[in-house]
Amino acid sequence: MDSEEGTQQPHLVLANKLFLLRHPDVQDIEKVRLKDEVFAAVKSDDMAPLYESLAADSVLERDQGLLDSMRAKIDEEIKKLDEKIADAELNLGESEVREAHLAKALHFIKIGDKEKALEQLKVTESKTVAVGQKMDLVFYTLQLGFFYMDFDLISKSIDKAKSLFEEGGDWERKNRLKVYEGLYCMSTRNFKKAADLFLDSISTFTTYEIFPYDTFIFYTVLTSIISLDRVSLKQKVTDAPEILTIIGKIPYLSEFLNSLYDCQYKSFFMAFAGLTEQIKLDRYLHPHFRYYMREIRTVVYSQFLESYKSVTIEAMAKAFGVTVEFIDLELSRFIAAGKLHCKIDKVAGVLETNRPDAKNALYQATIKQGDFLLNRIQKLSRVIDL
Repeated sequence: MDSEEGTQQPHLVLANKLFLLRHPDVQDIEKVRLKDEVFAAVKSDDMAPLYESLAADSVLERDQGLLDSMRAKIDEEIKKLDEKIADAELNLGESEVREAHLAKALHFIKIGDKEKALEQLKVTESKTVAVGQKMDLVFYTLQLGFFYMDFDLISKSIDKAKSLFEEGGDWERKNRLKVYEGLYCMSTRNFKKAADLFLDSISTFTTYEIFPYDTFIFYTVLTSIISLDRVSLKQKVTDAPEILTIIGKIPYLSEFLNSLYDCQYKSFFMAFAGLTEQIKLDRYLHPHFRYYMREIRTVVYSQFLESYKSVTIEAMAKAFGVTVEFIDLELSRFIAAGKLHCKIDKVAGVLETNRPDAKNALYQATIKQGDFLLNRIQKLSRVIDL
């Protein structure tokens, strides 16, 4: 997936290559190319701290001469940056001092030294007055968090950004934060909130530093399908002009979305099979691969059964283009897990739906809560009488 405009941060591109290099499903010939690209990136940016950790994990071969050379270049660059900071503090104004400190923080980010980068970003923040500039520092911290997949750092940074917005802040940065928060929610399996945040940002997307626009559309469609009802999916996703202009460029995604909405279940399963590889090889979605597979099947089976009071297993298997045995095994698992509201009549070969009545369930819950409240009042009255 390529970006149409804007540039993804080089260290996030590197993070994705490192993920693929360690992935068991990536072919060996591809890993050779990735290894060369990772080594070239580490060498060109003198990423000594990252190089050491990769060598320790046997991802790259350790070359002590190269490591010493990197460290020498880093020491030399830091010395120059410290001289600039000292000069700015003596001879220049506050904004120049801040810029000098920021340059040092960005250097630590560039070489992959997480702890020193965070420390220097805090120093830079202490020299910063404008809310917008403070927000930019939070975005740098968030990018570091996504490089290392440090969800604690990401969560704290998002909370910090929200508190900064209470002091002020422009809409462009607020919209960018929605994308960062959406990516965090998706990476922590909160697909519903991720979908809402992505859909809010779809017409104002400018966050090219973390991923290209077509990757953003890919995430938006995937999270929306398992989070929205049919009416919302039609309005916000299927008919959205921003999505329609991009969706055809992403293999299988258009068929995946439209076949689900049009109830073409056989086509849906074929597109679904094509998309599984992309989901599995995605750095943010990979940990949730099995969960997402279950959730999307729950959505599509529920949608099919919604139209019937009872239906033969054979008819359902034919609609999905699979065997009776497969659909029987699939449904029995989902029914046992409480994901589908139906029962299988194995003798007649029929599925009977028993959709829960929302009003009746609410009535029963109200009665139960009422009984609980009356019991508490009776106990309290006894205590008061004493």
